[in-house]
Amino acid sequence: MTETEKNRAGRAVARAEAALRNGLELVGAAILSLLFAVVMAAVLRRYLFGGGFVWSDELAIWLHLALIAVGAPLAVTGTLAMRLDVLVRLLPAPLRKAAELLADAIAFHGAFVLAGGGLNVALLVGGQSTVLGLPEALRFAVFACGGGLTALALLLRAGRERGWAGAGASLVLGAALYGLAQLSVDFFPTPSLVAALVAGAGLLLGAPLPFALLAGVSLTGPFGGLLPEPAIVQTMVGGVGKFLLLAIPFFLLAGELLTEGGLAERLIRFAATLVGHWRAGLAQTALVASVLFSGASGSSVANAAFGAKVMAPTLVSRGYPPANAAAIVAGVSMLDNIIPPSIAFLILASATNLSVGSLLVGGFVAGGVLALALAIGIHLSVRGVVDAAPKASAAERGRALVGAIPAIGLGIVVVVGIRFGVVTVTEASALAVAYAVIACLALRSLNGRGVLAALRKSAAEAAAIGLLIGASAPFAFLLAVDRVSEQMAGLVTLFGAGPYAVMLLANLVLLVAGLFLDIGAAILLLAPLLLPVAVAAGLDPIQFGVVLVVNLMIHGLTPPLGILVYVVSGIMRVPAGAVFRAVLPLLGVLLAALMVLSLGMAAWPALAPALKALF
Repeated sequence: MTETEKNRAGRAVARAEAALRNGLELVGAAILSLLFAVVMAAVLRRYLFGGGFVWSDELAIWLHLALIAVGAPLAVTGTLAMRLDVLVRLLPAPLRKAAELLADAIAFHGAFVLAGGGLNVALLVGGQSTVLGLPEALRFAVFACGGGLTALALLLRAGRERGWAGAGASLVLGAALYGLAQLSVDFFPTPSLVAALVAGAGLLLGAPLPFALLAGVSLTGPFGGLLPEPAIVQTMVGGVGKFLLLAIPFFLLAGELLTEGGLAERLIRFAATLVGHWRAGLAQTALVASVLFSGASGSSVANAAFGAKVMAPTLVSRGYPPANAAAIVAGVSMLDNIIPPSIAFLILASATNLSVGSLLVGGFVAGGVLALALAIGIHLSVRGVVDAAPKASAAERGRALVGAIPAIGLGIVVVVGIRFGVVTVTEASALAVAYAVIACLALRSLNGRGVLAALRKSAAEAAAIGLLIGASAPFAFLLAVDRVSEQMAGLVTLFGAGPYAVMLLANLVLLVAGLFLDIGAAILLLAPLLLPVAVAAGLDPIQFGVVLVVNLMIHGLTPPLGILVYVVSGIMRVPAGAVFRAVLPLLGVLLAALMVLSLGMAAWPALAPALKALF
């Protein structure tokens, strides 16, 4: 084949890959639109006519499952593929190619588990759903289709990047691993260890985290694992088939609508009138804007992407080195998963059955402490940049506040509604979408193209998060069967079972685990193990849950995973290594804030009676 023919073939593959991606994004956007319509119709009927639709909850859950299945190929090849490839980049070229081949093989294996397991369950299961009367097999058939499309997306991506020989080698090796999982050998005492080793190897090689987890669980079969392939998919579907989790795509959509509609930029203007005259005023403006935007988004990744596009160029133009500007944007973005509404708290509540409303209140307290720490860190670390603006007058602040009220109001409505039991979390998230649409349309800042862009992006992000939650469910089942919680309890209470000792060791465990696990996976796997130990030590479960999320969110800024750093550096085209170095001062103050929160929580059992008696 001549060079011209190779280039023509490469362009054809790229077009096919783009067409598949665009088609899946459009289908995902349509499913998300229908999902919103179903939930919103039920909310309106409940509050206007005193009763909801009998079928709405079940249909909404089924649509959410379809969204995750359709978005699986996007989650394996897109920006949210959760690939830890920083170590692979350090390898020599031949070893790097071998690592990429193995990573794709593990991803193919995970896709085959999804396709084969979904098909097996669909063929075996009978009956109809309780309310809708639809065949139960449909729930699993969509995941079989999603697995097949994921394998196709992987093949196209590998063919474009490494040629068809490399893509075929990954496919064959993935099929071999899939065949190995069907064998039976001697019983292994702890199958979960096999799953952890395989998933860990896949993660280090750069395989997408959800598919590395699925491949790891699948390969426990020959070693006595209790989850055959159909059971893996059944457990996965059960893990994401919760009405509470519908809030995740809606909060993502509300944040995207605010960004597309320009309301997020109004928050920046208001923040600038408050702190723009301070030393490092523009960096402090980025911090305050992030605090305000947290009340509408709930997604640190979304805020990081927005800040990298809007705030970072302005910081650079004012004299901030690009790496420092990126570090500031990434650092302040971690607040979005702390200050309510927070997607991390929703994941924690689904994994532990803690009260979402109580977690949100705790998030306000923790968010305030972290915001103060970041303000101090920015003040102390910014050197050689003079960007203070003239102090805004009261009239200027008033006008900026009026302009920002539509965006600020969204967060207030959502959090107040949840905290006081007026609406459920899922209902509040749907109302947040409706609020964002109405506000943007009333201000004429959003058109049909902007709505479609927001739907496509939020659908892909929601599918990636949902796939991770689902893939973590069978892994967590293996941990429970192997009684890892008891071993974890022994580790955490190694130096005593008092609140201070448990808090210290739990933080150390989380700090180490967070280096290698995505925050969602870390919450789903570690929270159910650590929470009983914390409660046994006398710690308040809500407070412990808040500290757990704070601890893990800090790892959005730490190598090697550091998702917030990678998002910002990718958009700004700044080397990630330079951003990791520049973010060190902010990491220091965040760790100090974590210590303050942890000590306060550990001391609370002793202080609470005295404070109640005093007040």
